[in-house]
Amino acid sequence: MRPTFHTMTFGCQMNVNDSDWLARTLLQRGFVQSPLEEAELVILNTCSVREKPEQKVYSSLGRIAQATRHNTKSFVVLAGCVAQQFGERIFDSFPQVRLVLGSDGLVFAPDAIERLRAEPGLRLCFVDFSDSYIERPLKITPNNQPATPVAFVNIMQGCDNFCSYCIVPSTRGKPKSRSAEAVLTECRAWLEAGAKEITLLGQNVNAFGLDVTGDDAGFAELLRRVAALPGLARLRFVTPHPKDVSPQLVRAFGELEQLCPRLHLPLQAGSDRVLERMRRKYNRAHYLELIRQLRAARPDMAFSTDIIVGFPGEDEEDFQDTLNIMEEVRFMSSFSFCYSDRPGTAAERLPDKLDAKLKLERLARLQALQERLSAVWLQKRIGDHSLLLLEGASRKASSSGEAWQGRDPYGVPVNITLPAGNGKLGALIPVCITEAKKHSLLAGSAQWDIKH
Repeated sequence: MRPTFHTMTFGCQMNVNDSDWLARTLLQRGFVQSPLEEAELVILNTCSVREKPEQKVYSSLGRIAQATRHNTKSFVVLAGCVAQQFGERIFDSFPQVRLVLGSDGLVFAPDAIERLRAEPGLRLCFVDFSDSYIERPLKITPNNQPATPVAFVNIMQGCDNFCSYCIVPSTRGKPKSRSAEAVLTECRAWLEAGAKEITLLGQNVNAFGLDVTGDDAGFAELLRRVAALPGLARLRFVTPHPKDVSPQLVRAFGELEQLCPRLHLPLQAGSDRVLERMRRKYNRAHYLELIRQLRAARPDMAFSTDIIVGFPGEDEEDFQDTLNIMEEVRFMSSFSFCYSDRPGTAAERLPDKLDAKLKLERLARLQALQERLSAVWLQKRIGDHSLLLLEGASRKASSSGEAWQGRDPYGVPVNITLPAGNGKLGALIPVCITEAKKHSLLAGSAQWDIKH
């Protein structure tokens, strides 16, 4: 029988991309994806940026042990930030874990898994940081399956900003950029396999090339080289740091047709006092000036963001500053959560921690404001002509044709019903937005010319 595996992933898009690479590699080696209960190998890719995802890892390990208790050969591969954080110590508490992979250890996973299957008593741990980015073998599509229309490409790993609340520098290590040519080679492979949209990934993408392992290309130049590749319709990236947004990057939004008019630009707080305690290295005025410059370069720009509520010492005036800047920027969406101590960070040692009830009350107020801002932004889209990239069948049933879902250039899910046979995975079709839902849009076909 062919060996089976099951993947569970928490955290950022980089974790999702890492899990996808490992899954594609195992499929090419003859493994078969299966439900958790039938898996010989369970890959748990973890996140420790916040306390809640870390707690989910421990509960997931218990659930895995219960679900696979009948299979004595079953074992767990623990990857990601929690694995990096705890290393071999995890073996003491969870005997089913036989392979621990830190941030730079994923490249060793395929061969290590084969070895563990052959040596039942063995346990392995790879948590040492490398001095440079270790290139992984390109695994685009398993078993000649068609590529997804949307591809994700890592361009760097690690961060040295040392924001006071953030554990990433200790779990991802120093910044390590790939060479521009390695990034372009992977992008070409995805496009040749059928992808139409590429998202570039990194902990701080606009620091690409600035570390000692980088080559001469900076991030704005990399965007230009990727945008010039044949077959690319759309280009996105996550996540930038506001302090590193350069004039060249701002100009790119106005000059590169493929670069989508939506930017996720983490704010974290709207109060200068809180931003200083967070060690974010920019202030409110700097952030708002970036927004102004980007909208001047690309008037249809939309912005999403990250916000931490209840940072140590945050008072009501600080919180109101955050609400005010949300109104001023008019974010289309945001990821918001309550502050939680992360081990070893500077903020863990700060006094004036807020009561949990107060943090939750502020979070509810902030999220209510964001719901209103999001609803206004979506409502304003009604009547817009847009280009929809079809990504798969829609869960919205239709009796009059085929129900499809795709995303517009802003990354919003859009549902559309097309005549039978008119839809195709990866097709770019002109549409007119007809209705706004809470987190998505409805559209109808439109006849209009667009250059792409």
